Amino acid sequence: MIVGIYDYKDGDFPKYLQRYETILNFNGIENIRLNVNQPDFWSRVEKLDLFIYHWIGTYNHHQLAPILLHIVENVLKVKCFPNSVTYWHYDDKVRENYLLERYKFPIVPSWTFWDKKSAIEWLQNAKFPLVFKLKGGASSVNVALVKNKRYAQRLINEMFGKGITSGFVPGTLSLRVKDEGVFQMGKRLINKFLGDAGLKNKSSLEILHRNYIYFQKFLPSNNFDTRVTIIGNRAFGARRYNRKGDFRASGSGLADFHHDDIDTQCIKIAFEISKRLNFQMMSYDFLYDENKQPLVSEISYTSPDWTVYSSPGYWDENLEFHEGHLWPQYCVLSDLLNNPLLKQPDMKI
Repeated sequence: MIVGIYDYKDGDFPKYLQRYETILNFNGIENIRLNVNQPDFWSRVEKLDLFIYHWIGTYNHHQLAPILLHIVENVLKVKCFPNSVTYWHYDDKVRENYLLERYKFPIVPSWTFWDKKSAIEWLQNAKFPLVFKLKGGASSVNVALVKNKRYAQRLINEMFGKGITSGFVPGTLSLRVKDEGVFQMGKRLINKFLGDAGLKNKSSLEILHRNYIYFQKFLPSNNFDTRVTIIGNRAFGARRYNRKGDFRASGSGLADFHHDDIDTQCIKIAFEISKRLNFQMMSYDFLYDENKQPLVSEISYTSPDWTVYSSPGYWDENLEFHEGHLWPQYCVLSDLLNNPLLKQPDMKI
C-alpha cells in the first residue's frame, strides 16, 4: 500500500501534511511526497492507493488542484482526498448555496445575481442590514455588513464594474486588527494553518472578483457560530465567538470546545448533509434564525486541524459521545484506507 501526499514546493513541508506522514510512518505504511514538476509524477501517481492534495483557497491552489485531482480520480482511478464531490464547491460560497438550496437543507437565505440589472431591481425592496460576501476567502476577510441601500449600490457598481479584490472590500476593513492590514491578517491566519509553507507573497491572496454579487440575510443576536466537522461517522463540535464589537466569528480565535454546549440539532443536520452528499470530510458553520432554528451559513471541506483535535471527543450518528482527541488526518486515513485498526501517535498541536 502506498499513499502519495502532494508537496506544494513553495516552502517547507507544512505541519498539516507532516501529520499525515507521521501517522503513516507510525503504522508502517509506505508514503511518498509528490509534485507535478517531478518528471515521473504521473507514473508514480498511478501506482498509489491514495492521493492526498490538501489544498487551500489561494490562487495557485485554485488553479492547479482541481486539474490534478480530476485526472487522478477520474482517469487514473486512484482514490483521492479530497474527492470531487468533497472539493467541487470549496471556497465558493455561491456553489455551496446553490448545492444546499437544491436539496432543501436549512440554510441562511441568500441571493446571488449574475447581472447588474437584476441586482438593482432586487435592491429596491431589500431589507437591511444584509451581509455581503465574496465567493472566496476565509476567516471573514471578505465579509461586510451592509446597513443601507447606498452601500449596497456601491458594492453592486464595483462588482459589475472593475471588480473587488479579495481582502479589499470597499468601505470597510474586513478585519479590524490594530497595526495589521487586511492582507497581513489573512496571511498570518493562513500561515498558521499551513505552518512554514504558507504564503510567500501578496498575490497569493489577491484574487479579483467581478460580474456577480452575493448577499446573505443578516441574523442578529448571534454572539457565536457553531462549527461542526463531519469525518465519516464522527462529528466534532466547537463554538466560535464573535470579535469584540463585531458580528463575525470566523477567524476570531475565540473558541470553546465544551461538548455539552454544542446543539445536537446542528450535529444532526451536519450528518444528514454529509451522508446525503457523500462528503469525505466537511465543516459546517451554523447560525440561529429569529425562531432559534440552526441554519447553515457556510461549509468547507477543510479547516485548521487543531480545531478538530481540540474537541474532547466526537459524536457518532446515534449522537453517542466518544471521548478522546483525534486528528482529522488520522480520521481521513482510517476511513479512506479502510483501516479501523490504524493507530494515532502522540502529536503536539
